Amino acid sequence: MPETFTSSAAVELAVVERSGFIESRHIGSAAVMSADGTVVTTLGDIDAPIFPRSSLKPFQAIATLQSGVPLRGEQVALAAASHVGSIEHMDVVQGMLKAAGLTARELRCPADWPADEQARNWLVRTERGKVKEAMNCSGKHAGFLWACVENGWDVGSYLEPDHPLQRRIVDVIEDYTEEKIAHLAVDGCGAPAPAMTLKGLARGISKVAKAPGSKSSDARAATVATAMLDYPWAVHGVGEVNSVVMEELGIVAKSGAEGIMVMGTDTGVSVAVKMLDGGGRASSLVALTLLAAAGAVDPSKVGPVLEKVVPAVYGRGEPVGKVRLSAPVTALLD
Repeated sequence: MPETFTSSAAVELAVVERSGFIESRHIGSAAVMSADGTVVTTLGDIDAPIFPRSSLKPFQAIATLQSGVPLRGEQVALAAASHVGSIEHMDVVQGMLKAAGLTARELRCPADWPADEQARNWLVRTERGKVKEAMNCSGKHAGFLWACVENGWDVGSYLEPDHPLQRRIVDVIEDYTEEKIAHLAVDGCGAPAPAMTLKGLARGISKVAKAPGSKSSDARAATVATAMLDYPWAVHGVGEVNSVVMEELGIVAKSGAEGIMVMGTDTGVSVAVKMLDGGGRASSLVALTLLAAAGAVDPSKVGPVLEKVVPAVYGRGEPVGKVRLSAPVTALLD
């Protein structure tokens, strides 16, 4: 059976401290890549296959644009989003579907409760229950459907691996990562979930992040990166991790399920992190620290952002500990 790297090939990236006692340890792997495609930092195994999960959404959005979908502004950001299902998020999704002449019935992502409390309360109060528009991948799916309409492709089978859109997405991913997909699974939203290496993922995100300032880049990649940074609330949510990082540091940031985090600067320095235990609470801490250690972001600006995006450890409603970096990461700061 295909598998990702083992614990023996991983390194300890962070620990969770409670009242002066190390309660948990996060092991994983990480790669930092320069703008020219050179790996400048390696922690753990960066050549084993991993599922990037939702960190691939920028590439899926590029494929949607390549398919002739006239996405604009916040719609582009929603196509690359793992959003919290706020009223604003759902409104944009509905607008995308309307422009394509479709409704939420055609969405093949599962119906879900929004993570956004206000939107959830509204759905409960109005007795609507779970809706597909609230599912965190609904923007991506709305873009997929619109692509089908623009090209005359079958709408009902748009998630099948042999669908023309999904084949185009594979081509985009392999082009940007410069790797052949190692395995293809089914993601939580029902879309195909390709496996690749952390090194390839970092390479791909580097190309997307630097696209707005590069004359040789695909214009669609520049559009996706620009929209994510112009509408950070749409990519995740107001006050949410990815949105805060993009809004305050100008870094393209996209998390994925099972402990994945990718970030890329406008100069093309990028980082890809995989927490082997699947937990994401330390992924932003590790990713931003690695970028700072590589000289890609001002450390003095990282600190205030980390205070907002790294969860505290509580007891009796008060902070009693913290998530902190482990030695293999802190050693890079010396």
